[in-house]
Amino acid sequence: MRQRSLLVSLVAIAFTVTLLVPWGLGTPLQAQTVGECQSSATAMSEKAALLQAALTGNPESQRAYQSALVQQAQQLANCRRQSQFHTQGIWLRLYPCDSQPGRLDTVLDRIVDRGYNEIYVDTFSDGQVLLPAGDNPTPWSSVLQAPGHEQTDLLAQVIQKGHDRGLKVYAWMFSLNFGYTYAIRPDRQSVLARNGQGDTSLTVGLKASQDTNTDLTTQDEIFADPYSTQARSDYLQLLGAVLRRRPDGVLFDYIRYPKGVGGASIVSKVKDLWIYGEASQQALLQRSQNQAGRELIRRYVAQGTVTDSDLKAIAKLYPNEKEPLWQGRSPGSAKGLTAIQTDLWNLAVAHAMQGPIDFLTAVTAPVQQQGIAAGAAFFPEGNQAVGRGFDSRLQAWDRFPPSIEWHPMAYGICGDTSCINAQVQKVLNLAPAGTLVAPVLTGQWQQATERPSLEAQMEALRSLSPPIQSVSHFSFGWQERQIERDRQFCRL
Repeated sequence: MRQRSLLVSLVAIAFTVTLLVPWGLGTPLQAQTVGECQSSATAMSEKAALLQAALTGNPESQRAYQSALVQQAQQLANCRRQSQFHTQGIWLRLYPCDSQPGRLDTVLDRIVDRGYNEIYVDTFSDGQVLLPAGDNPTPWSSVLQAPGHEQTDLLAQVIQKGHDRGLKVYAWMFSLNFGYTYAIRPDRQSVLARNGQGDTSLTVGLKASQDTNTDLTTQDEIFADPYSTQARSDYLQLLGAVLRRRPDGVLFDYIRYPKGVGGASIVSKVKDLWIYGEASQQALLQRSQNQAGRELIRRYVAQGTVTDSDLKAIAKLYPNEKEPLWQGRSPGSAKGLTAIQTDLWNLAVAHAMQGPIDFLTAVTAPVQQQGIAAGAAFFPEGNQAVGRGFDSRLQAWDRFPPSIEWHPMAYGICGDTSCINAQVQKVLNLAPAGTLVAPVLTGQWQQATERPSLEAQMEALRSLSPPIQSVSHFSFGWQERQIERDRQFCRL
């Protein structure tokens, strides 16, 4: 256990929920109301000075700084226990220059000073992974690729340094969004999700750009077919490498399909659905319960519709089968063409929605088997019906496993907190009893932008039932824009 040094007078961190004792022999600082469990400006600057002294290599300064971290971790834990929001998390992206001495410490100290006790570290996004280049068994490239840093493990470092400060560290991972570099691999073309025109999410964006003369390519958002065994194998290989670093949790994002542009934001016919990948089509055909049902599904998906002629032809092909059957369609169901078309559409939509849920179930299993928390982020409006169609994301979060954490991204904009609360309350109403619902908010401390301040949003959440006990803010980069830019554009 680290020894505590009394040679250096350590400053107190002042919180608003409770008056805390000083770290060492100094005089307690006057509490400043800057937000729940946040440090005063004076305390933040004094701890930053301790870090700079520790970076010189002086053993006493290093012990003093480590002792300060332990003391603040204990104080923060006490403060959060007294708050309704026992957990306050923040989303964090790391960059290559965070490998430089003191940079990651500075970021994490800033996070703790802001009263956060949980972080969601960007571990897989935009086709890159937060694994050392020299220990990366995945099809994706490493975030840190600078020569001489092949063994630098930023993920392991942020987990350890987070724990030193009393932070729980989650690995935040994109899921079905596999990224551009994966999409252009010749050996992974069959893995990509496709619609009825044979497009991937990349080619859809390229076509939209040509039609509108606007860049709509979103090249980093390339979606995989959730039914693809290759997609699951690649992802589980990545997940295994992440779990070996022993994060406190894994938070899965992009458990959905692409958000279309304009009219494409609504799916209203079968060829709009992302079910035309090889694996997805095969899985859909397997939902048939007889040969007539299989043939009718095949024709419906291929043609986009079926006709009376199709029904007659199938009846001749399979004269011993009274009617086409598939999952969800009982013998004796209405046999008219309109009813059959409706049943086929419902089957196709249910099949599309089930794919991401099955993928999520598959990837959360190894996390929970190791006793590590699992969660999923989603948009509360991502599963809504729109007219005769559905939101193109087809994000059926209301069917996510109740054994995982639910993190609804409540980003509503309506001039006040009412729409944000409505989004969260919708999730609370549909979540099974006992499900941990942890809303994700975005905004700024102490100032309103297009949304109310974070203080106002969090205060509004207190009125919801059942009570919210965990909340997070997206993101560190949006709150600390100058720090983020400096880190993002720094070069090793």
